[in-house]
Amino acid sequence: MIKSMTGYGRFDGVIDGKKIVFEIKSVNHRFLELQSRTPKGYGFIEETIKNLVSEYVKRGKIDVFVSIESDDEATADVSLNHSIAAGYINALRELRDKYGLKDDITVSLVAGYNDIFTIHKTPENEEKLCLAVETAARQALEAFVAMREREGERLKEDVLQRCGTIIDLVAVIEQGYPQIVEEYRCRLLARLNEILGDASADPQRVLTEAAIFADKTAVDEETVRLRSHIDQLKDMLSCSEPIGRKLDFIVQEMNREANTIGSKISDADLAHKVVDIKAEIEKIREQIQNIE
Repeated sequence: MIKSMTGYGRFDGVIDGKKIVFEIKSVNHRFLELQSRTPKGYGFIEETIKNLVSEYVKRGKIDVFVSIESDDEATADVSLNHSIAAGYINALRELRDKYGLKDDITVSLVAGYNDIFTIHKTPENEEKLCLAVETAARQALEAFVAMREREGERLKEDVLQRCGTIIDLVAVIEQGYPQIVEEYRCRLLARLNEILGDASADPQRVLTEAAIFADKTAVDEETVRLRSHIDQLKDMLSCSEPIGRKLDFIVQEMNREANTIGSKISDADLAHKVVDIKAEIEKIREQIQNIE
């Protein structure tokens, strides 16, 4: 199934005591470009994120946001620095005695001096945290890919519909081309008879000129190649692998054939059909810019 390069996925939940938010979104890009934002101190998970994203995505500009919060209250130990605390208390008492101040030394007062406490955070188990992030990431990536596939299916349907329109227009040109040659032959014969007056124009010479005209303006080779390119494009749309770049090349070839047909067609009505073909090809080109 083809995929669009536009997508969004999100996980928000608790895994192994960690509240994890993993958010991923993407837009179209020629290559795979990843930008991730992780919490300070968690840079070690970026390699895990990079490997996971490249497993699911081949092209696109990817933005990843990760938030990690502890859901476990026992993640840090607080210890009291007794020497510093005693120093503060002694200094407060000295201040009290020297200046005859009210004795209001309390625990809350001493606790206001932050340097009497030492906080020992429990070291992160990096391997365990990477596994938790991987679990969250895979759920977000599954939703992300599902959205890309849905959008890809809509793009595929639109492109196939436009290919059908082009085939119909090509058929009109193929059916109308012999009439152009016949009209040219009749105009040539009438013109020669007008110039020669009573003398009749040489039918063989008229046929020869008409044949030369037909050869110069023949579009059958171009229409055959255009049909072939469309068949190739349809086959590619059934592939499960990334095909965006290949589709871009095929559409360039389709446009080249349409331009050649347009340069050979002199009939106004058929020329308008060629313009319609080129318009459909351009719309296809715009659509495939968003296919992975």
